[in-house]
Amino acid sequence: MKRSEINNIMRDADAFIRVNGFHLPPFAYWTPADWESKGTEAREIVERQLGWDITDFGQGDFRQIGLFLFTLRNGTLQELKNGTGKVYAEKIMIVESGQITPMHFHWAKTEDIINRGGGRLIIQLYNSTLNERLDDTDVKINMDGVCRTVKAGGLVTLSPGESITLPTGCYHKFWGDESRVLVGEVSVVNDDNLDNRFYEPMGRFPAVEEDEPPLYYLTSDYQKHLSWIVQD
Repeated sequence: MKRSEINNIMRDADAFIRVNGFHLPPFAYWTPADWESKGTEAREIVERQLGWDITDFGQGDFRQIGLFLFTLRNGTLQELKNGTGKVYAEKIMIVESGQITPMHFHWAKTEDIINRGGGRLIIQLYNSTLNERLDDTDVKINMDGVCRTVKAGGLVTLSPGESITLPTGCYHKFWGDESRVLVGEVSVVNDDNLDNRFYEPMGRFPAVEEDEPPLYYLTSDYQKHLSWIVQD
């Protein structure tokens, strides 16, 4: 993805989030110049990969296969193991109409996906087999406290205000319907480097062509530009 495209997506996403009555935290608007004045007080942001996350899954066509995410809070795997501290994570996402997030599941993360506003979110579901293929068994899921059974490969629709709980090992693929959707995610600790099992080979983070300076850093920029903040 070109940096200019990423910058434009950030501006547009911020406006859409505000229109829907949601607001990003102050660090969302730290520019690269602002980051130069930050020290170890900002370590949690960098270590836990909080912030802007825009991906085309390595496919080169964000509008067809892609996702906008912003990680608001996140714990660590060690905290999750100990059962203390932040054992949870939260994201806000934007899914465009017809824009696909590819089929995947998580080994460790149980998550609630919430339609926060806009259009409808369509989710396709499969159980996974022991060898991580698509199973043909019915999928039992929970939607806003109500248990449901969906046929393998079946679709569920989330209108604004509705949510679904996706357990570990549950393959899911989703896209927007009618218009773009503001989507919330509440989960246990999130690790996008190690806990995504895509059904087909897929990159999690984009390759970036630097055709202009970044408006704000992506979480995938942190290692290159902000590694000094987390150095002991």
